[in-house]
Amino acid sequence: MGLRWNSPLAQVLAVGFICFCCPGLYNALNSMGGGGQVDSKVGQNANVALYTTFCIFGLLAGAIHNLLGPKWTILLGCAAYCLYVGSLLAYNHIQNAAFTVACGGILGAGAGLLWTAQGAMMMAYPREEEKGKYIGYFWAIFNMGGVLGSLISFGINFDNTPGPLGDTTYIVFLVLMCIGALIALSLANPRNVVHDNGDHIQIQAFPTWTGEVLAVFKLFLDWRMLVLTPMFLSSNWFYSYQFSTVNGAYFSMRTQALNSVFYWAAQIFGSWTFAKLLDAQQFHRRKRALLGLGVVTIAFVGTWTGGIFFQKTYTAKQVPPHDFEDMGADYAGPLILYMFYGLNDAAWQTYCYWLMGALSNDATVLSRYAGFYKCIQSAGAAISWRLNAIGIPFMTELIICYALLVVSVPGALFLAFRISDHSDEGAHEQSVEDRKAELELK
Repeated sequence: MGLRWNSPLAQVLAVGFICFCCPGLYNALNSMGGGGQVDSKVGQNANVALYTTFCIFGLLAGAIHNLLGPKWTILLGCAAYCLYVGSLLAYNHIQNAAFTVACGGILGAGAGLLWTAQGAMMMAYPREEEKGKYIGYFWAIFNMGGVLGSLISFGINFDNTPGPLGDTTYIVFLVLMCIGALIALSLANPRNVVHDNGDHIQIQAFPTWTGEVLAVFKLFLDWRMLVLTPMFLSSNWFYSYQFSTVNGAYFSMRTQALNSVFYWAAQIFGSWTFAKLLDAQQFHRRKRALLGLGVVTIAFVGTWTGGIFFQKTYTAKQVPPHDFEDMGADYAGPLILYMFYGLNDAAWQTYCYWLMGALSNDATVLSRYAGFYKCIQSAGAAISWRLNAIGIPFMTELIICYALLVVSVPGALFLAFRISDHSDEGAHEQSVEDRKAELELK
């Protein structure tokens, strides 16, 4: 059977292309430090606003998604990305930092909606034995947006080393983000998404708003979410260090764009190869959970230990920024380290999604998990961008990132030992619990 538009795979691929156009291109801007502006404080403060509202709306977005469905939830998110890039374009002319920061806050609300809907689709639509593969497909397409955006920035701004990104770059990004919003309009209703054998995906009926909000806040008492909280908190914490302190502080603007090409390309490779391990059917799912955790732990320990040695070579006071042409062969070491930062990020987040996907097959339940994940993740990112903006020592920033990753391992290990081979039963029990709570409220 061909690839039907209402098939689970087609829908996940579609949301991958939407994220290619919106979050993917946003990542290309953000990874250059300050959103491509010379005054990095503008981008840093916009990120604080962004992740603060992201945290709030990440928690609420599960309920909004379960009411509106993925089409309208994702469309609202895409509109916020378009607005933010428009504010950076405007900043090139009117230098109004307050407007850009406000748009960053609006983007946080939109991103909470988009990423919660995306997470629910990516985890609920595939069959249990294919969840890693679907995550890998999505992550590869999504990060191609970061690669393309960085290539566009590198090409357009190749001879514009000293200044901010030009208008042309922002306009190209804005047009591509609008295309992503148009793709969102074509998404199928989850109730019409059908596997090739005729099976529908699992969806609970939307309860009362009180019941939905109660189900969301019950996650703060769910031991599975609690043991994963350190892992969720750390999963975006390191972006401020990698994008601003490493890429933004050490390299010239065009070198930042070139580094970002390799960073997001490494993400594609990291997610795709790691997803294959997580779906290796010759092993029981619990063994795959343990093997996956072992791989990501070894990878981040090696990478961040290397980061310590690199960080010893420069401080916040160092100027001017380094350009790849001037560095010659000395450019290879920092570039490889930066690529491994990207690879680690992809593997870490792939593992987070896969663990959550192993807990349920119900799209409604998984939208709440995705919202909780984004809430905690964004709270960490808001704190880390604020620490970055106030200028804490670079080495201190690195050690905090490293320590949070280490602290995440025990909780993930505790859950990995309790992963079952099938989550249908757990999803059913969760549904029954939620329905009982809703009946009591009525």
